[in-house]
Amino acid sequence: MVIFCLIVQTCAIAQENSSVNIKRIVIDAGHGGRDPGTVSPDGRVKEKDITLSVALKLGNLIKKNHPSIEIVYTRKTDVAVALSKRSEIANKSKADLFISIHVNAARSRAASGSETFVMGTDKTSSNLEVSMLENSVILLEGDDYHTKYEGFNPNDPESYIVFTLLQNAYLEQSLLMASLVQKHFGKGPIKVNRGIKQAPFLVLWKTSMPSVLIELGFISNNNDYKVLSSTKNHDRFAELIYTAFEEFRSQYDKGYNNLDYVTPSSANSDVKPTYQDTHYRVQIFSGKNIIPATSREFKGETNIGQIQSGTIYKYTVGKYSTLEEAERAKTRIRKKFPQAFIIKVSNGKIVPL
Repeated sequence: MVIFCLIVQTCAIAQENSSVNIKRIVIDAGHGGRDPGTVSPDGRVKEKDITLSVALKLGNLIKKNHPSIEIVYTRKTDVAVALSKRSEIANKSKADLFISIHVNAARSRAASGSETFVMGTDKTSSNLEVSMLENSVILLEGDDYHTKYEGFNPNDPESYIVFTLLQNAYLEQSLLMASLVQKHFGKGPIKVNRGIKQAPFLVLWKTSMPSVLIELGFISNNNDYKVLSSTKNHDRFAELIYTAFEEFRSQYDKGYNNLDYVTPSSANSDVKPTYQDTHYRVQIFSGKNIIPATSREFKGETNIGQIQSGTIYKYTVGKYSTLEEAERAKTRIRKKFPQAFIIKVSNGKIVPL
């Protein structure tokens, strides 16, 4: 009986763990090396040191509590890492979550609080100002940054128009993680909550997984600066991000299993209706707006499907009876949509692969 109970308990634990898809996390400590990031008014404290401290502490917390989860750092020492290299590290390691840690600054010393960003095109001037500040680091990468970043100029507002054409396939999951970070930061050493925002950050541009960029606080604000300069508070920031991750981890699958196909609306009447069987589809992007299947956004792809999850619409290509067929289709589709990935649908609901 004892052996039987142990076996049952072990199987239950195995089933619980098998439902969790997060196996690898990339933690990105913003700036580094010759790039100090933001600097305190007295010149004593640099963003690059705060972000590295919090990143390492966060990684240690996750590893301690989840030994099976692999932690990958974009940097573990005071070295410069190009923004393109950071997303490349995340993609090559096939990470399930990307967390980029930063410290904010503003011309106004009154600006205070934490905020978490996901990839997007919010045109609010304050959001654009933050993204331009963080993106300007590419100027330190040499004269070839125009080529590396496809002609992007971090100081030219018109360059940010390109981001209106980008869609984040993992927007929903990114928003979930961002909301949980801000929820728990309300219990932290900096209680001013500036909320969740979307902005065109280059470091989030090409990451093919749920991704967030966390601004811990404003080093330019006297109160925030006192908090940010304390290593004890670095522990607290790491704990709060870890708590958000734990909740994200538990909600991720729960939410993933309760997404319904929607019947095509009048605004999108040419989108394919629900398939009531088990099959695979290739998801290409998601967003808050309904897009007609004839839109140029789909780059000539046909057999477009639409899935609604809350206020987010997910768009897919094709219906494939086997995973092998879907894999072949994904290879082709990724030439147009680099972030494309496979989903499995059973009786009108998305289920884990």
